Amino acid sequence: MCLAIPGQVVEFHADQPALVKVDVAGVRRNVNVGLLEDGELVLGDWVLIHVGFALSKVSEADAHEQLRMLRAMGEDELAIEEVRGYSFADDGERR
Repeated sequence: MCLAIPGQVVEFHADQPALVKVDVAGVRRNVNVGLLEDGELVLGDWVLIHVGFALSKVSEADAHEQLRMLRAMGEDELAIEEVRGYSFADDGERR
């Protein structure tokens, strides 16, 4: 199943402005934000991610609701495994 997964922006890359580091339930990965149309991101913003690309900004409440629904459907671990598979440069590890 292909899911849009909420992640919180935790770091910017000055040398790669199209990439930000997001945190999804303790997994930190770089995500491409080049598809976003709704303005500038700031640390702490939430985005919906699909296959390594941020598709839209969402509110924190909406992000938590999406995560709750993933848990309720039993899809939360699958979502985390998908995030671990993202491979944009300079990825971090589980924190």
